[in-house]
Amino acid sequence: MDRKVRDFFPILNQKIHGHPLVYLDSAATTLKPLPVVEALSHFYLQEYGTVHRAVYSLSSTATEKYDQARKKVAAFINAPSPEQIIFTRGTTDGLNLVATILGRGVLQKGDEILITEMEHHSNIVPWQIVAAEKGAKLVVAPVKENGELDLQAFQKLLNPNTKVIAIAHVSNVLGTVNPIEEIVQMGHRNGSIVVVDGAQGAPHIPLDMQKIGCDFYAFSGHKLYGPNGIGILYGRKELLETLPPCQGGGDMIDTVTFEKTTYAAPPLKYEAGTPIIGQAIALGASIDFLSSLGLQKVGEHEHQLSEKFREGLKEFEEIKVIGEAAHRGAITSFVVKGAHPLDVGTLLDLEGIELRTGHLCAQPLIRKFGLNGVVRASFGLYNTSDEVDYLLSTLKRVTKKLTGTR
Repeated sequence: MDRKVRDFFPILNQKIHGHPLVYLDSAATTLKPLPVVEALSHFYLQEYGTVHRAVYSLSSTATEKYDQARKKVAAFINAPSPEQIIFTRGTTDGLNLVATILGRGVLQKGDEILITEMEHHSNIVPWQIVAAEKGAKLVVAPVKENGELDLQAFQKLLNPNTKVIAIAHVSNVLGTVNPIEEIVQMGHRNGSIVVVDGAQGAPHIPLDMQKIGCDFYAFSGHKLYGPNGIGILYGRKELLETLPPCQGGGDMIDTVTFEKTTYAAPPLKYEAGTPIIGQAIALGASIDFLSSLGLQKVGEHEHQLSEKFREGLKEFEEIKVIGEAAHRGAITSFVVKGAHPLDVGTLLDLEGIELRTGHLCAQPLIRKFGLNGVVRASFGLYNTSDEVDYLLSTLKRVTKKLTGTR
């Protein structure tokens, strides 16, 4: 990417413990560019009003901007219509919403929900909850030692009782990019509803919902260079129209009497209460920003940096990379033999390098590899090749200090 892109991120100008900030935790949350911050600030300072509820000018302007944001999201992921875009609080909120409405409208005792060993807790716990409520069974497909999904085992686990498949597009630990289109086709041949956790997919991979063909796809705004507190759930039209709502309240109704309530058409049916207006508008600004750069170009830049880092790690006898899938994103998790990940992260922070340590909200996957935690470097559009060089040279000093190697 053009180094001028970094000028959109003033936070990068600061120093951490006297060193230039090197931010390598974009898989957790991305830094925010000026256009996003300005869009949010401008709305609250100049245009703030509620939506869908009033005829005064501020409300009309807010409603127009809010509806435009929904259209931008639909275009960004090539959804058939904006009405299939539900605003949520984030990926976790979206996956919980899906689990709830499928629990109410689809799942029954004896049904199965198929997930994988590489899932984030947000794509495990909601399904455990609904399985316990409905008497359904959670089935887990294995991951190979190289970090790839075992597709043969996955296929064998599919059966007439498999009503739901819930799977990550990209693993937040391994970086593995799953063959989502193939999995969706397998699921639909089996008559299953396919739910995709797109938290690590949407910020890096150009999406086409009509090509992917999944029934639901959830992702977060804050991982997409947008603000916190906003997320997207794409849903197949037929399911959104027939499934029950998740919450009740204002804006999701058609008519209300004490005897009966009828519901608004999707997406409002699933957006009870005053919506997340400012964040939705700022998310639209982040989509504009990413689109101006070209998401394909952004993804290629991030991938090149991650691969350069992986190549550099081959020189470290003390370091083991976790996950070597053939198709992977800009995420590299590793361990330093004989050193705790927290110690590695702490020493890197003292050198201005900010990255993630721990179980990464994927405890079952971390335990599968016989670990208690890892160190993860995840790259964003603002990272540079020079930063990778600095990370590698600093890591050399850190591993020497922690392991006593030369």
